[in-house]
Amino acid sequence: MIELFLIGIGTGNPDHLTGEARHAIAQADLFLVPNKGAGKSDLADLRTQIIDTVRGDATVAMFDMPVRDESKPYLARVDAWHDEIAVIWADTIAQHPNARRIALLVWGDPSLYDSTLRIAARLDPAPRITVIAGITSIQALTAAHAIPLNTLNGPVTISTGRQLRDHGWPDGCETLVVMLDGACAFQDLEGAYDIWWGAYLGMEEQVLAAGRLPDITEQIIAKRAAARAAHGWIMDTYLLRRVRS
Repeated sequence: MIELFLIGIGTGNPDHLTGEARHAIAQADLFLVPNKGAGKSDLADLRTQIIDTVRGDATVAMFDMPVRDESKPYLARVDAWHDEIAVIWADTIAQHPNARRIALLVWGDPSLYDSTLRIAARLDPAPRITVIAGITSIQALTAAHAIPLNTLNGPVTISTGRQLRDHGWPDGCETLVVMLDGACAFQDLEGAYDIWWGAYLGMEEQVLAAGRLPDITEQIIAKRAAARAAHGWIMDTYLLRRVRS
């Protein structure tokens, strides 16, 4: 039976690797590394650099990521996209018949707003899956700003930019962490909120901003646009907290 290691690698900083992650990388026979195109080649390079920090003799199989069909409704196109990726994984693994321990390096943690586990569940025959927990962008964000994630005895809601844009501030929410927001949905919020924003968290390219909405809104949008133009890609996260009257 093939064993599939899904290894959380944090937010791109090799120092985010846990001892468990290093051990899994050292034991793997084959690494699957996605190629997301020339504009995002840094992402593949970072993965291979992280692998090289642990072992220099690794067998790495690059594969091209398919493009989502934007003509379909969101959930349908993502589901079909996952099906395509699973087929590519299976075909790539089949090209290395002697590899029994397969590894994928996952940004942050495989359990949080990442679909690697969903794609892995499509493989047939099913491999034995081992998940290695990683530092999430949420942890890196709060550490970078030196703030607690929650207020005293307060709940935290984790959501997406799409949800914030379509449904507004969640009922009963005090602290909201927003991920996967390419449209800066925070700019449409009404009311008093503090925001802590960060991109490339934990990396040399890290960019931060914090303040009261809407005072800081334009600054964040400008910083985000400049960073994306400079690097060709961006990963950012932010925390919003309702200001108590």
